[in-house]
Amino acid sequence: QVQLVESGGGLVQAGGSLRLSCTASERTFSNYGMDWFRQAPGKEREFVAAITWSGGSTYYADSVKGRFTISRDNAKNTAYLQMNSLKPEDTAVYYCAATTSRRTIITTTSGMAYWGKGTLVTVSS
Repeated sequence: QVQLVESGGGLVQAGGSLRLSCTASERTFSNYGMDWFRQAPGKEREFVAAITWSGGSTYYADSVKGRFTISRDNAKNTAYLQMNSLKPEDTAVYYCAATTSRRTIITTTSGMAYWGKGTLVTVSS
């Protein structure tokens, strides 16, 4: 059982930046591809970004492309989401998730094996 803990959320003004972290309890963190999803109030959970086990491939939702960057440090069992040029519509609970698909990017919630509990990001206008 892999436990994922997100941190780094908070309140930021539009145009600002935040970096989210997701730390895994599993020593074999590199066995998993990692994704970030988000869920705004009243909306379905949506894909944000994904990274393969080595960090060699990444993929982004169109809504965040060019503004967000996903990365990982396997030595620290941690994945990151750097969020720049934040907009009010980025306000949501952000979740990290792990998939057993190491080399193929997966963007669906059903493709995730483990989830964190989420961290709230609020962007004020």
